[in-house]
Amino acid sequence: MKNLFSVKDQVVVITGGTGVLGRAIAAHLAEEGARVVILGRKVEVGNAIVEDIKKNGGEAMFLTTDVMNREALEQNLADILAAYGRVDALLNAAGGNMPGATIAPDGNFFDLKLEDFQRVLELNLIGTVLPTQVFLKPMVEQQKGAIVNFSSMAAFRPMTRVCGYASAKAGISNFTAYMATEVAKKFGEGIRVNAIAPGFFLTEQNRTLLTNPDGTYTQRGQDVIRQTPFGRMGRAEELCGTIQYLISEASSFVTGTVAVVDGGFNVFAM
Repeated sequence: MKNLFSVKDQVVVITGGTGVLGRAIAAHLAEEGARVVILGRKVEVGNAIVEDIKKNGGEAMFLTTDVMNREALEQNLADILAAYGRVDALLNAAGGNMPGATIAPDGNFFDLKLEDFQRVLELNLIGTVLPTQVFLKPMVEQQKGAIVNFSSMAAFRPMTRVCGYASAKAGISNFTAYMATEVAKKFGEGIRVNAIAPGFFLTEQNRTLLTNPDGTYTQRGQDVIRQTPFGRMGRAEELCGTIQYLISEASSFVTGTVAVVDGGFNVFAM
């Protein structure tokens, strides 16, 4: 009987693959038989991830990139096609935030630094749109592929402080819906575009915001836990099943959705 969730031999490209979430997803998909291509800036970290995957019998490669540089991405694509001849899935996991694009508890909107706000928009939103333009091309040629963008809880509700990041992630959710229709109408049903919206997971970017040096939660971390019915942060590996579903045949009639993985954060009201 066919395994609808199989990703065996799929060539999966992960931008931002050297982060906590990207690393866990890459390791899982490699264990499931996918050929994982990790794109990122941190060469040593990327090479270490590939080494770990290969030690466990998986197949992976690391390529340095800049998700806001078309030339770099085009070179990545050329290298991937030279190695594997195809691209089956793209995970747009690259993103981040900057202090100037946030508003401190004792500050207000006038403290927002527009240059940082713009850079956060570019990193998250343009850093999703541009890789999509590049890696969609081989999917169109083979008439098959899956794209998964990374949205956020901040796209659903305007959280305090993260002004730039929330605006960018809301844009990613909208872009996902737009692209799902665009590619289906123009290139056929074989290409699907969805997004995943993680709840709160501890990463390098938010660790100091959510936890103290001793590991206890900051006030903001406590607010998150109070809003999350599961009463804890997510574990990186808890994203893997949803990602695998969205790039496998199990979701062959699913496009334009934002899959929430948040321990109930987004539905909790009181």
